[in-house]
Amino acid sequence: MAKMNLGAVSLEYDTFGDKNDETILLIMGLGGQMILWENDFCNGLASRGFHVIRFDNRDVGLSTWFDEAGVPDVAKVFLDGMAGLPVDSAYTLDDMADDCVGLLRGLGIERAHIAGGSMGGMIAQAMAINHPDVTRSLTSIMSTTGRPGLPGPTPDAAAVLATPPPETRDEFITEAIRRDRVIGSPDFPPTDEFLAARAARGYDRAFHPTGTARQLAAVAAHGDRTERLQKLTVPTVVIHGDKDPLIPIASGQATHEAISGSEFLTLEGMGHDMPRPLWPQIIDGICRAAARAKA
Repeated sequence: MAKMNLGAVSLEYDTFGDKNDETILLIMGLGGQMILWENDFCNGLASRGFHVIRFDNRDVGLSTWFDEAGVPDVAKVFLDGMAGLPVDSAYTLDDMADDCVGLLRGLGIERAHIAGGSMGGMIAQAMAINHPDVTRSLTSIMSTTGRPGLPGPTPDAAAVLATPPPETRDEFITEAIRRDRVIGSPDFPPTDEFLAARAARGYDRAFHPTGTARQLAAVAAHGDRTERLQKLTVPTVVIHGDKDPLIPIASGQATHEAISGSEFLTLEGMGHDMPRPLWPQIIDGICRAAARAKA
């Protein structure tokens, strides 16, 4: 792992595969550290002939934190965002997309295939909108256009976002298991032992819940991307689970409908995570978007 200094922001990143191959940049979702793009998943993409980069978004993991900006009221941010009302944020998804471009340029990479999950999908969309010259292809996973009126999360899933952050390591692990049982894939349930080990790994690497609140504000403040997505010409695959309780599949369908010529891949039994049994289909989807960029 290494760090890229972009001036106001330093990003922790990691790479897989041959740097001479075409690059796939993986963008993680809300509050998620880059290690949630698990090594085997990244190696799976690298084995298909790609140079793979994963990184910590700003305000999470080992990248720059923005604690001086304060902590927004998560409940208010969520409600205002759902209602389409203005939301104040310390930074925007456009800023986070610019971080992605800065990382690529710092590594001497002119263009890349972009894949993001959840908030990462929104950042990937913003990158394709704002930096089409850098974006070879786009894969938007379990994400949304931000259009008001789309179905919101189930009450249980919404409660997960509103739950106050835990204070101790044990509480964090317990809450992580509970959260993943609520929003994860019901047809592919991991063991408690797996979820506990993953949560412990994340906590020990970097515990920073206030950054998640600021990232949520950035999501809510970005608004509706539909009109801008309609202007995209980049090869795109939209992937969504049919049992996602946090960002229902209607949001994936809306993303697909907004981006002309996009492919929509529905994954049966997938919730708001990427379970290992579905990795081959997800990897295939990313690679199909990349292949279309070469055609």
